[in-house]
Amino acid sequence: MNEKQELVAVRDLSLGFTENENFIEIIDSLSFSIFPGESVGLVGESGCGKTLTALSLIKLLPSPYVKITQGKVLFRGNDILTMPLDALREIRGREIGFIFQNSNESFNPTKKIGYQISEPLRIHFPGLQKSEVYEKSILMMKKAGIAEPEKIYKEYPHALSPGTLRRVTIVTAMIAQPDLLIADEPATTPDITIQAQIIDLIKTLQQEFKMTFFLISHNPCMAAELCKKIIVMYSGRIVEIALKNTLFHTSLHPYTKGFFSSIPRLAHKGSGLKSIRGSLPPPGAFLRGCRFMPRCNRKIKKCNKKIPPPLFLVGPDHYVACWLFEKMGRK
Repeated sequence: MNEKQELVAVRDLSLGFTENENFIEIIDSLSFSIFPGESVGLVGESGCGKTLTALSLIKLLPSPYVKITQGKVLFRGNDILTMPLDALREIRGREIGFIFQNSNESFNPTKKIGYQISEPLRIHFPGLQKSEVYEKSILMMKKAGIAEPEKIYKEYPHALSPGTLRRVTIVTAMIAQPDLLIADEPATTPDITIQAQIIDLIKTLQQEFKMTFFLISHNPCMAAELCKKIIVMYSGRIVEIALKNTLFHTSLHPYTKGFFSSIPRLAHKGSGLKSIRGSLPPPGAFLRGCRFMPRCNRKIKKCNKKIPPPLFLVGPDHYVACWLFEKMGRK
């Protein structure tokens, strides 16, 4: 791949944390690309390293607890991980917007909503008049389907319903019209009606602003709704990358097949859900070779190697990290 054409290029990223004086690796040699205008989803079970991957893209990892041991995160060819703080501040909010997983923790409870929504405009567009900042904020709130935006603008976060607060989170991430929007579980709510509304909202705004979109989710169906390309992650490693139609109809990695088979479907009503035997291992118990091998029902002798399988190219834009497909693919 030509890195000059990529908006984001993650190369051999590895990170972990120290516990009881032992370093525990979580993410191992992660590499993927996001091109301008693409919509990419990163999916996997909770605890596999998705959020840490997303936070790496804007260097917001909980330091010093999490340490990057190798790799690069290139944004327009510049390494985010070695970038000075002043340069990072110019990018955060202006060129890269981030929708955080928990709306309640995304806002300062002592500041009014309007102050927090308009902050990216005040920071990155200091030439704007107060009236312009207000008008742009109200307009974006209307686009996000927020009722009575002038009233919400003057409220504090605690006064808003979960659905409205989630919409405000999206507005804050998009107010400066960033080139890349990262969304970490943007529609996580027990109310499926609100969830559907948030998904529709993101799709509408994504199409209107033609932004590059990177979704983090444990739900592959949500990724299929919002993204054209999906990256499947297991225990800190990528196991498969493909366009969504390919992945849903002809996925190859045993984990991907099992993960997608566990999704509830109306067509399977009464037949029970399929499951993958075992459970996701804790970071300290990750294997040096294929980390899925203990749960795999298709393992072969080569899977016992201490060398992890690389991503093999097995079709157009289709990569799979599994020794079963070594002969049909190329690195």
